[in-house]
Amino acid sequence: MPITDTSLTHIVLAIESSCDDTSAAICVDGKIVCNLTAGQAVHAAYGGVVPELASRAHMQNIYPLVDQVLKTAGVRKEMLTGIAYTRGPGLVGSLMVGMSFAKGLALSLNIPMIEVHHMQAHVLAHFIDEPKPTFPFLCLTVSGGHTQIIRVNDFLSMELLGETQDDAAGEAFDKSAKVLGLPYPGGPLVDLYASKGNPEAFPFPYPAAPGFNFSFSGLKTSFLYLVQDGVKADPDFIEKNLFDLCASIQYRINSILLSKVKKASLETGIKSIAIAGGVAANKGLRSMLAEKAIENNWEVFIPDFQYCTDNAGMIAMAAWYKYLQQDFGSMDAEPLPRWKIW
Repeated sequence: MPITDTSLTHIVLAIESSCDDTSAAICVDGKIVCNLTAGQAVHAAYGGVVPELASRAHMQNIYPLVDQVLKTAGVRKEMLTGIAYTRGPGLVGSLMVGMSFAKGLALSLNIPMIEVHHMQAHVLAHFIDEPKPTFPFLCLTVSGGHTQIIRVNDFLSMELLGETQDDAAGEAFDKSAKVLGLPYPGGPLVDLYASKGNPEAFPFPYPAAPGFNFSFSGLKTSFLYLVQDGVKADPDFIEKNLFDLCASIQYRINSILLSKVKKASLETGIKSIAIAGGVAANKGLRSMLAEKAIENNWEVFIPDFQYCTDNAGMIAMAAWYKYLQQDFGSMDAEPLPRWKIW
């Protein structure tokens, strides 16, 4: 439905282009009214994201996608009161496309820009729909590039408690899938096949990491060696054990994640637990989290699936709280592929 009364309305267009998904969303007075995403199938042939191809695809996708999201939301560009974009972290070429588009449109309309941290946005995705967590809460953010435990004290006040010392949990899923010969992106396939296997069929080590930090590099290596040795002994090893291999590696990755969450909960006394990021869509992780919630008397929060993976809806939500504080960006800003905000 078109928005007609704009006298007291604040409308923010948000753009997300940190990796291989181009996304745009419209936020009206703190409510996400439209959230659209265009994927990039071109990377499947290479078994992973190719940065140069990603930035080119963003340039092809961004204008028609923004046009579509405006039309779907019933908003004319002249009605916008702010434009938000992902400044980082992410692939520098991809970030540049979203930033350049946002700068050009903001300049032409003479409206402010809002710079958004990608991981902060993943956390604030929990405030798009009900139920919403109350402060303080712990958020486990898990994706292909990040694995963190964050203490969330307020909308824009967050403290990093721990993070991966090497590889992210999402990368561990995808690299394990690649070892098994599964097509990219392999994480969702590992999750699917794991539901049909025995998680105790192949025991994997529990990598050591201090405090609330994580480590997945050694686990990836252990999985690789087990599969290579198995194939040497039996060329059909993967085919015969595919479900059990997926179930076993998934169980170990998820158990590592939740053991650190439990440690953080015990030491902080916080029992409101949220998960965010692409891996938050993993059914195995959700199931284990539900079990741990009963065991530890946690209240658990998980965003709707569309707000778990990279999307502009979460960018818009983070931007809204910055907009309220008039925390606006600069035309001189540059992409921050590694942005340490906490």
